[in-house]
Amino acid sequence: MRIYLVVIDDSPEAEIALRFAARRAVKTGGGVEILTLIPPQEFIAFGGVQATIEEEALLHAEGLVAAAAGTLVAESGLKPAITVRQGEGPRIIREIIAANPDIAALVLGAAPAGAPGTLVSHFAGSDAGTLPVPVMIIPGSLSREAIDRLS
Repeated sequence: MRIYLVVIDDSPEAEIALRFAARRAVKTGGGVEILTLIPPQEFIAFGGVQATIEEEALLHAEGLVAAAAGTLVAESGLKPAITVRQGEGPRIIREIIAANPDIAALVLGAAPAGAPGTLVSHFAGSDAGTLPVPVMIIPGSLSREAIDRLS
């Protein structure tokens, strides 16, 4: 089965990338995997504070994927695979793609203005062409209607 890997965060462009991936998956008989990344936390000398910060980051990430999965099921009927990982984004994405040969594309949303985002900059810049799957960069300025027409 063709799987579209989508990285979700708090940004509106992540929602657009998810909509695009879901519509492509429905049209191609594929599926969607939602990935939320928890950035590495800075070390804090007080263990209790460190644990609380890490727990809050995990709860926030789990809330993001739960909301994204709910939207995906409601709008497309697809039940996504969900992954929440902590660490460096590009490394984790490479690991997930290497571990699952069904992943057909990495779908990222680009900010509608200014810098496109860290992952977009990475995979469209110095690491362009090194992944074993295509990278789909979805412009954050697209409307829902435009996404529906293009996907």
